[in-house]
Amino acid sequence: MSQQPASALTSPRFCNMGTFMRLQRVNSAKGLDFAIAGAPFDTASSFRTGSRFGPSAIRNISCMMKPNNVIQQVNIMEGLAGGDLGDFPIVPGYIHPTYAAIEAGVAQILQDGALPIVLGGDHSITLAELRAVAKAYGPVALIHFDSHSDLCDTVFGEKYNHGTPFRRALEEGLIDPSHCIQVGMRGSLYDPDEHKMATQLGMELIPAHKVRQMGLQALLQAIRERVGDRPCFLTFDIDFVDPAYAPGTGTPEVGGFTSYEALELIRGLTDVHFVGFDLVEVLPAYDHGEITAYLAANLVFEFLSILALQKKRGTLR
Repeated sequence: MSQQPASALTSPRFCNMGTFMRLQRVNSAKGLDFAIAGAPFDTASSFRTGSRFGPSAIRNISCMMKPNNVIQQVNIMEGLAGGDLGDFPIVPGYIHPTYAAIEAGVAQILQDGALPIVLGGDHSITLAELRAVAKAYGPVALIHFDSHSDLCDTVFGEKYNHGTPFRRALEEGLIDPSHCIQVGMRGSLYDPDEHKMATQLGMELIPAHKVRQMGLQALLQAIRERVGDRPCFLTFDIDFVDPAYAPGTGTPEVGGFTSYEALELIRGLTDVHFVGFDLVEVLPAYDHGEITAYLAANLVFEFLSILALQKKRGTLR
């Protein structure tokens, strides 16, 4: 049964329950349309650490969110049932036990019939989520917003890092490369052909400068065509957004997108068959005025609005 979050008209926002948008804290995803969970792991970060505190920061500032999306014309909790499960029992410093914990947690959410929404943590966590999702749906389509492709074979000689998850996902058959698209890559590189790697692996990659040339609406059309009607996982690295709008992240790249553009891109994906979502790499220690965490909360809200709109239309699967 759906439950509206606490209203700031009757309960002050600083009376925070420690859940996303002050939603109900749940112990099970049974009977829910979606379940929020945190994966506070950052041991696989290559530069700044601290994204382990991302889930807490996002939840904290999400008390500012209200349930009605004026643009999409939905109240996210009017038709949807959802709650916050808290954090997965990750193991700091140990990536494989952490992967096992995240995979088990996401698998349980899916088994309970809900859609998992995971707050990171560094981008390495997505591999564990995709392992669970692929066991439920087979190889899935992928929409990946980021300033980095995260397709490295190794980083520091290691196969498992926040720069390698999608190479491993391809090798493990978790994603279908013919229905995968990566968007927003930019910045200086060691290998000038790094962006060509996606094509060589069967994926599509649209770097930031080409997005500027084609425009957001053409980009959205390209994403929809690439994904088609396949079950799709959406992963959003907050460094897709320019550090002027999202300074709190571990590997910032200038020349990115505005917060408004990021929200517009999520809003334009209402016809996609989503089966999972994560938002990663929020690092509160480098944030200012909680603007990065607040943007992250808004992006999660826009994703929830898609689910609410689909349920309203009778197309939520």
